Amino acid sequence: MEYDKIEERMIKTISVFEESLSEIRAGRANPAILNKVMIDYYGTPTPINQVAGISVPEARLIVIQPWDASILKEIEKEILKADIGINPNNDGKVIRLAFPELNEERRKEIVKDVRKMAEDAKVAIRSIRRDALDEAKKSQKDSEISEDELKVAEDKIQKLTDKYVEEIDKILETKEKEVMSI
Repeated sequence: MEYDKIEERMIKTISVFEESLSEIRAGRANPAILNKVMIDYYGTPTPINQVAGISVPEARLIVIQPWDASILKEIEKEILKADIGINPNNDGKVIRLAFPELNEERRKEIVKDVRKMAEDAKVAIRSIRRDALDEAKKSQKDSEISEDELKVAEDKIQKLTDKYVEEIDKILETKEKEVMSI
């Protein structure tokens, strides 16, 4: 059994989960929400962070300062098109994104979304476990490994699964606290 590959797939699942969590707007200014916003820069789709400086001078404010002032309108247009729930404020030099205070109802919605994402990540981890167990059973059926080796493989795979499901739970708990304490 190649446990390294199984663990690598589980680690990738965790990092995808963490990346999608970073894009959730939780009342605090987080530049990661701009990761998927691309602008047309001389005919090439380009991420905003490659054509502008992005800073967070306050907890609820992102300032985008393009290196080329001529693309200010383009950045503003793409942020509106990306539908991140914040209207850009363009003063001719920089774009400001002000994050509103979240009400209790919106926080609960965000926590519900985060929990669903965590459950999806757990399902992905369990799917990796199922594939690995199927592979181990096939190897045993094909007489490549003994029954005892199959039991050892099942135990190792289950331990990896438990480890990464627990990690998802920890990440979820941290994000829930972050959202509810803002």
